Amino acid sequence: MTVTFRVPEELSARVPAERRGQGRERDSVRLLVSRGTEVAHHAFAEFPRLLREGDLLVVNTSPTLAAAVDGRLGDARVVVHFSTRGDDGRWAVELREPDGRGSTRVRAGTRAGREVRLAGGARLVPEEPLDAGSPRLWWARVSREVPGLLREHGRPIRYAYTERDQPLSAYQTVFALPSRDGSGSAEMPSAGRPFTGRTVAELVSRGVWFAPVRLDTGVASGEVHEPPYPERFEVPEASARLIRAVRSGGGRVVAVGTTAVRAVESAAGPDGVVRARAGWTDLVVTPERGVRVVDGLLTGLHEPEASHLLMLEAVAGREAVGRGYEEALRGRYLWHEFGDVHLMLPSWPLPKTPDPPHCSSNTP
Repeated sequence: MTVTFRVPEELSARVPAERRGQGRERDSVRLLVSRGTEVAHHAFAEFPRLLREGDLLVVNTSPTLAAAVDGRLGDARVVVHFSTRGDDGRWAVELREPDGRGSTRVRAGTRAGREVRLAGGARLVPEEPLDAGSPRLWWARVSREVPGLLREHGRPIRYAYTERDQPLSAYQTVFALPSRDGSGSAEMPSAGRPFTGRTVAELVSRGVWFAPVRLDTGVASGEVHEPPYPERFEVPEASARLIRAVRSGGGRVVAVGTTAVRAVESAAGPDGVVRARAGWTDLVVTPERGVRVVDGLLTGLHEPEASHLLMLEAVAGREAVGRGYEEALRGRYLWHEFGDVHLMLPSWPLPKTPDPPHCSSNTP
């Protein structure tokens, strides 16, 4: 069982930090820091000073797609959320309908073979649900190349707690790298959002290392908080080698976001050794499974029903997560992708380490 709490509606971050006041930037969010059950309050701009020389940050380089496209199902208006590209050319999609309050809800009764007319004249045909027990996402065929469709007619996915549509640039992190095939994440790997070029430069100057990985996130379940579906990931050889070097030297591996945890833990063998790996991962990190690689985690604040909380408990322990969330609520921290962030570090001391061997660069 995960920790239990309730998030008041007014603690939802409705717009990005840089749009909440004159002179504010992405890094002007707040940072809650947990070391075991000890909790401290910081500004995110202080983040580089909270790490040590020889620490390593695992960052997700997946770009965010404009994954929401308007369409028509018969005479009804629908919004299609494009989630994940399959190996056979199909896409996993979620059909949603207006809820009358400026947002959307999952559309009930999606049926195989019933055509959806999309903006720009494309056609989408659902074929089968990803999971027969939870038919929220469907494998569907689309009559044209989806990356081009999203570039021309898509917009970022947003939910009811956000105030209005934001440009796609608001959903890209400083670590995002475009892919050759136009693939990416349906929703932003948001733990990396507060980082700026200045933050990265300061971290590098302090001897903090970066290990880029990639995990293309699918569409989250805003209503029923299902466990994550299989997602594409890649841990390159250079990153795997760097992680091994830092760990062998006693350094700390800190993941930036739950997506980075899922990627790097998927590349770890039973012996805890990370090796280069790419493909699909269906790993769900729970307290029972535990973590083999990650010592710490920088993440956003999650809803009480979110499966992500199990991963947080696997990293930091249930008591530490519960204590952190109590303090976040007491301190009026802001939730969701534009909100504040939470750094969970191990409470035990680890020795300061020199630069890892056999590595030529510590830039991301």
